[in-house]
Amino acid sequence: MPNVLLVGNGAREHALAEAIVRSKYQPRLFAFMKAKNPGIASLSAAIELGSYSDLAAIAAFAKNNKIDFAVIGPEEPLNNGVVDALEQIGVPAVGPNKSLARLETSKAFTRNLVDKYQIPGNPLFKIFTDLNGLEAFLDKLEGIVLKPDGLTGGKGVLVQGDHFETRQEALQWCTQILKDRNSTERNFHCSACATAKPLSAPPWFRIIRGASTETAAPTRAAWDPIPCPITLCLF
Repeated sequence: MPNVLLVGNGAREHALAEAIVRSKYQPRLFAFMKAKNPGIASLSAAIELGSYSDLAAIAAFAKNNKIDFAVIGPEEPLNNGVVDALEQIGVPAVGPNKSLARLETSKAFTRNLVDKYQIPGNPLFKIFTDLNGLEAFLDKLEGIVLKPDGLTGGKGVLVQGDHFETRQEALQWCTQILKDRNSTERNFHCSACATAKPLSAPPWFRIIRGASTETAAPTRAAWDPIPCPITLCLF
């Protein structure tokens, strides 16, 4: 009866969890999640909550539960090198190591690789880290697609005709993307719900623009709860 580690907490990982426990080999499932998914938890012998960047915690959880092999769901832990960390303690994983994961986690890497080996299907592209030469390159294109490099949670692609219309708008998006990549703007927000009962206030949230590539598109904000008590909320 093998012990299987599942890393991830989304709907995709829930489907993987259900498939794993249906196996005729009757595996015991162990899940490492950054946020609790009750469906996955109900199928697991044990769970642990933590950051996907905490590779030591993931490796320790695997070692303590004598994991035979791991299944990695999300791109974030793959991008962080979780497969490499597990291999170092002798735990094989379904998923690429950090270097190979760049095919998914970095479109710049993939475009350059396809170009280097002249694999058909690569569009005309260029990678920019600043605005130098960007406007001139946009003038060469009949249609424009913009993509920040790295993980954007499936929300990073901007297509002319859907998200913007003109080259000037494309340039504005490029300016914003580069700004978000090179700086982190932090704001704070609190909301509260008033009913017939006493005022109920949720935790404060940091609104982090450009800091999270996992949960937010480059023009959107990541909401990060701050664990601190609220004694007064003014409107």
